[in-house]
Amino acid sequence: MQNVFDVLKERGLIAQTTHEDEIRELLGKEKVTFYIGFDPTADSLHVGHFLQMVVMRHMQNAGHKPIALVGGGTGHIGDPSGRTDMRQMMTKEIINHNCECFKKQLSKVIDFSDNKAIMVNNADWLLDLNYVEFLRDIGSCFSVNKMLTAECFKQRLEKGLSFLEFNYMLMQSYDFLMLNRKYDCKLELGGDDQWSNILGGIELCRRKDQKQVYGMTFTLLTNSEGKKMGKTQSGAVWLDPEKTSPYDFYQYWVNVQDSDVIKCLKMLTFVPMEQIREMEKWEGQELNRAKQILAYEVTALVHGKEEADKAQEAARAVFGGGFNTQNMPTAEVSAASVEAGVNIIDLLLEVGLIPSKGEGRRLIQQNGLSVNNEKVTAIDLIIDNSFFNDGEMIVKKGKKVFLKVVKK
Repeated sequence: MQNVFDVLKERGLIAQTTHEDEIRELLGKEKVTFYIGFDPTADSLHVGHFLQMVVMRHMQNAGHKPIALVGGGTGHIGDPSGRTDMRQMMTKEIINHNCECFKKQLSKVIDFSDNKAIMVNNADWLLDLNYVEFLRDIGSCFSVNKMLTAECFKQRLEKGLSFLEFNYMLMQSYDFLMLNRKYDCKLELGGDDQWSNILGGIELCRRKDQKQVYGMTFTLLTNSEGKKMGKTQSGAVWLDPEKTSPYDFYQYWVNVQDSDVIKCLKMLTFVPMEQIREMEKWEGQELNRAKQILAYEVTALVHGKEEADKAQEAARAVFGGGFNTQNMPTAEVSAASVEAGVNIIDLLLEVGLIPSKGEGRRLIQQNGLSVNNEKVTAIDLIIDNSFFNDGEMIVKKGKKVFLKVVKK
């Protein structure tokens, strides 16, 4: 069986390691308990977290044991890494609710049965800490001079770094110490923006318990222009189907740039590398096939095979021109307003397809809008019952955004 370290490296997932040869050897010869932390800053994980879930699954498939650490304690502080401003403070109730939501989503990708993986909450040891004892015991192990050279703090110093956030590194480092003591956890994984925090934990385990532990970070999911993936004009691409529908989620992956599809297949799916290497030779229309494979695989992992089948079917029907609208995103409009006749731009605004009337006018003037497969050319077009067939009307914005509008 191939060493999982080589699998992760071949797929382009590893960014940095603290001890590359030792980690590779460790993962090849024993079953290792490792952890990844998820701070509950929202009630859903997003595409950036999904990459970490995929790494956990690769590790679990190789026989290693994941600990998913939810930050019920650190969530009260907020990680300054990768941020230019301070995070919003959250109440205990919101944090606990968000942690519960994470459990459900992580369980789609990670197998928590029979103790194959565990989920722990750092609130269990952080919230009852005695501040003076913590400072004497843990704070004495950290050099402020060294901390200030960390990337996560450097970029915040210009705008102002609160003492609250300055504590975050100590708390995350303490997590690693506690997980090593409780579960013999030997490896911390995280996004490459977590490098400084991971090094803090390794140093703390060495100083307090004389234990050698390790760290490894993943490549951040960016497109060919270096921008973080998983963002759209309307915000993050969430794993919660209520926040990003399975159809929209599928469409996000179908629409990645040609230059990103192979990288995404390697990093976000379990499609065998031999198959992906064949796809690397594909060009033109064949790359669209690769995008459909990517979209299907990622949607099946997050939402299940049934939802992936529905999204694929809906996309094929829509883009094939044979409007099978069953699984298409849907919006409702008032039957009374349609009866009276409603301006097309007002209707687009009501169903959320445009952010403003000006955007609607530009869309029509640039031939970017169709209703029932007919181009809309007049900004004063009135939509009435005659546009509805069996109670529904299909609106197409640009080349790839479709919406079924129904009367309520």
